[in-house]
Amino acid sequence: MKAAPTPRALTRLRAICLALPDAKETISHGAPTFWSPKRTFAMFADASNHHGSGRHAVWLLAAPGRQERMVRSAPDRFFVPPYVGPSGWLGVWLDDVCRWDELPDILASAHQLAVERGRSKSRRR
Repeated sequence: MKAAPTPRALTRLRAICLALPDAKETISHGAPTFWSPKRTFAMFADASNHHGSGRHAVWLLAAPGRQERMVRSAPDRFFVPPYVGPSGWLGVWLDDVCRWDELPDILASAHQLAVERGRSKSRRR
């Protein structure tokens, strides 16, 4: 059986995420997931499964209050993702509404937040 082609949105997302320091990719919950290095900072939601709701997206870690601000300011581009949304994660549509020029900064913020949370957890041990 031939594997399905990798969506262009995932190829672009992967390039951005893996360019971040010490970032790595694994499959978690059936989806490409990006780590920094101890904590998840982003997860691809494929349009073809129930996570993507018919559109490719990325769910990413967000600082307190950022999800609400971004969804309120641009609800056509940002959303509250299922499962992780109540914890403040932000959803970003990766289709024609995506601003690919700003996505690296959003992902870098998620990555940095994951690094900081990983460090603070290590210190508490």
